[in-house]
Amino acid sequence: MIEALATTHLTYPNIDPIIFQIGSFALRWYSLAYIGGLLFGWWYIRRMLGRPGAPMSVDHIDDFITWATIGVIAGGRLGYVLFYNFSYYISNPIDIFKLWDGGMSFHGGAIGVILAVIFYSRKHKLNMFAFADYVAMVSPVALLLGRAANFINGELWGRPTDAWYGMIFPADRLQLVRHPSQLYEAFLEGIVLFAVLWWLSHKTDLLKKPGFIAGIFYIGYALTRFAVEYAREPDQHIGLMWDFISRGQILSLPTLAFGLWLIWQAQRPKSPMPK
Repeated sequence: MIEALATTHLTYPNIDPIIFQIGSFALRWYSLAYIGGLLFGWWYIRRMLGRPGAPMSVDHIDDFITWATIGVIAGGRLGYVLFYNFSYYISNPIDIFKLWDGGMSFHGGAIGVILAVIFYSRKHKLNMFAFADYVAMVSPVALLLGRAANFINGELWGRPTDAWYGMIFPADRLQLVRHPSQLYEAFLEGIVLFAVLWWLSHKTDLLKKPGFIAGIFYIGYALTRFAVEYAREPDQHIGLMWDFISRGQILSLPTLAFGLWLIWQAQRPKSPMPK
């Protein structure tokens, strides 16, 4: 058995999920990850708007940050409810609003942000695909921070392994040596994907093809998420579907298709740019 083979492994750092607490108020690393991701995105896009051909103004991004926040939180929560635990929440609807109990979905959050981009760009008569490119460029950093927070919380761990870099997570009732899959996701979805998008947006002219950068982001996320799911423990109440594919992998397939569609539309000759 894997747990018997894992004679050496890394020690889980066991960082307190709560940064500080005053009375009933507690600031958690998970909350800080959301705040940090949104603030970084706002700051980075504002810097990018100084380049020629920017599809929006500084005032637009200052205004859009509120829309993005609502999209991320509402979409992420509803995505988790619908994609991962619908039967529970349909019986306990009040628990949908208990965000402090955890339960957020990237795919739901992505849908929320996509809708925010569509509605905001139409309201202000902006090119939605160009707008989406700028939002996509900063998204990997939010993913990096979110996965780091998952690791600090000791949640969403990996499958059992005999590798020396495996860890035992305190909340795991089986106390098996497992893949620190949160760190794999942080590296691939966060650092690697950000580096790829940075290079494409700064060293090529792909920003002149609205939607292409956003398409690369969704394709990159779908492929890395699909791959890391082989090391990540499936949700206990879901398991593997048809005994070979996880819910996260299934959700990554339409994400991949959406990214491919974005690239296809970005390269259509003389295609009209929606306003």
